[in-house]
Amino acid sequence: MLFTQQVFFIFLVIVFSFYWLIPKEKLNYKNTLLLLASYVFYGWWDWRFLSLILISSFCDYYLALKINSSDQKNVKKRFLLISLFINLGLLVTFKYFNFFIDNAESLLTAIGFQANLPSLKIILPVGISFYTFQTLSYTIDVYRGNLKPTRSIINFFAFVSFFPQLVAGPIERASHLLPQFSKVKKFCFDNFENGCRIALWGFFKKVVVADNCANIANQAFEYYQSLSGLALFLGMIAFSFQIYGDFSGYSDIAIGVSRMFGFDLMRNFRSPYLARDIAEFWRRWHISLSTWFRDYLYIPLGGSRGGKWKSIRNTFAIFLVSGFWHGANWTFIIWGLIHALLFLPLLLQDKNRKNLSDDISIIHLPKIAMTYILVCFAWVFFRAPSIQVAFGFLSRMFSLDTNINYSPYLVLISIISVSLLIFSELISQKFESPLIYMKQKSNTTIRWFTYIALINASLILQGKVQEFIYFQF
Repeated sequence: MLFTQQVFFIFLVIVFSFYWLIPKEKLNYKNTLLLLASYVFYGWWDWRFLSLILISSFCDYYLALKINSSDQKNVKKRFLLISLFINLGLLVTFKYFNFFIDNAESLLTAIGFQANLPSLKIILPVGISFYTFQTLSYTIDVYRGNLKPTRSIINFFAFVSFFPQLVAGPIERASHLLPQFSKVKKFCFDNFENGCRIALWGFFKKVVVADNCANIANQAFEYYQSLSGLALFLGMIAFSFQIYGDFSGYSDIAIGVSRMFGFDLMRNFRSPYLARDIAEFWRRWHISLSTWFRDYLYIPLGGSRGGKWKSIRNTFAIFLVSGFWHGANWTFIIWGLIHALLFLPLLLQDKNRKNLSDDISIIHLPKIAMTYILVCFAWVFFRAPSIQVAFGFLSRMFSLDTNINYSPYLVLISIISVSLLIFSELISQKFESPLIYMKQKSNTTIRWFTYIALINASLILQGKVQEFIYFQF
């Protein structure tokens, strides 16, 4: 079930209505409704994979209680290792098994052995990387003593499967989201209004910005051998806004819908294309994932302690793992390596925490432009189906021909919508959404004109419907 499908709006209205009709004192009933609704939401795609969520949920619920009840560190560690084995085992089996098999076969063939290793004919369950990391953070935090495990199985299962952010994040920490299932909720019209504002902006970013840019980007990467250098350059730019509009749009809808139910999710994007260097880009892009790797990989490896070389090692580790987390393809690993190399000069000069302020001015424009272009070149490897295609795309992009083979209408809509996106986020980056900014800075007439304009634009100017990119991760 996609956020942009009509069936989701029907589903949302039904769940929302019943949720707030349940008396606020019946918290367990409310959470049970959210749990069942979340399973319907996920099972709409393929009900068979509900078994994976149930396995992860049950195992981590039980293992966290066992970790907490033991006074012996080696016993705690044993239960944590079981949690890691189960969760990462499911992730590796469904997402990476065939990748390792294919590369093992290639290696054996290269050294003279004929191998016919078995592979699995399975499809990747939607959102497995997201909810796996969410449950892992729970058991790790309980093991560290940072969190007391919940004894409510309904609350925990609802936390793992919470439908607004189940399949593409934000990756919520149990310390932030899980306690919210234990709080009595009274309907708040301000929360409902703000949730609608955030979701509307996310919907616009997805169906107008991302889906129109996707039509250009798809043509560029599919027909790169016959397109001009300028057309490929525009295709690269289009993909950068496709993936941003797509993923941040999903996050906005997830945050907005959650707010309607009285839940607060973390902000996942903060105008990343306004970053002045790569370090700032990663503080603004997919914040829930980058902070997850910081807290559960970078810091346990030693972080920046232990000298410059260990800091460099740990930085390369999180970027390479981040790349591999996105997909079982060497293109994602190369993408992570590129970002590690771009981060390296800042690390060596101790400038990786230089740009912490949100105060952007025109004097920062050259740095913003340079960072954005570097990010775009890296996106080519992220989008390309193979390393060969990525290099072919980049080499062809530097050809001198300038014909543009895209529909003028499509280019015009993309330029206008992207310009609106950039302008809106530039003036409102300290707010959750440009529409939240307008609530405080504009009068009622201007606000309602904007809401109606965005709704009409989303209905009239939407591009060919595309599945959310991050569903594949």
